[in-house]
Amino acid sequence: MTYIMSLCLLGLVFGLIAVASNPSPYFGALSLVVVAGFGCGVLVWHGGSFLSLVLFLIYLGGMLVVFAYSAALAAEPYPETLGSGPVLASMLMYFGVVVTVFVLFLGAGEYTWATVDEMDWQAIFRGDMAGVALMYSYGGGMLMVGGWVLLLTLLVVLELTRGLSRGGLRAV
Repeated sequence: MTYIMSLCLLGLVFGLIAVASNPSPYFGALSLVVVAGFGCGVLVWHGGSFLSLVLFLIYLGGMLVVFAYSAALAAEPYPETLGSGPVLASMLMYFGVVVTVFVLFLGAGEYTWATVDEMDWQAIFRGDMAGVALMYSYGGGMLMVGGWVLLLTLLVVLELTRGLSRGGLRAV
């Protein structure tokens, strides 16, 4: 079972490298879907099945609409692919950074593959359900800040993708 978790983490790292090194919105959005899938797999493995479902549905339902809209605004006739020269060089550079950080922190502490439900023997709720309850009760302010940041990110992405044309924030 450790192999499945290692595969999910490896896919998560390679997906993040693909997102960071890809200049085209088309392949960037596809890489983000893959990263969200692997991240949800890691959450499910650690006992957060409800949180992973919520993350995946909200992410695919909300954020990919923003990426689809920005990709439609920044339509390129010949987008850069993952195998092209500059993107491949960028991916190799990011992979080198990941390997360097991994080697530096290889013996920097003890880690465990324990799930969230194995950490507290007195818990009466599953770990992800208690986390959702705490997020909405004590983290209401941070949820409001997160919503404001997502709106600001939408406006910044729309402004960046408009280029020299009029863009998506124009009066009709």
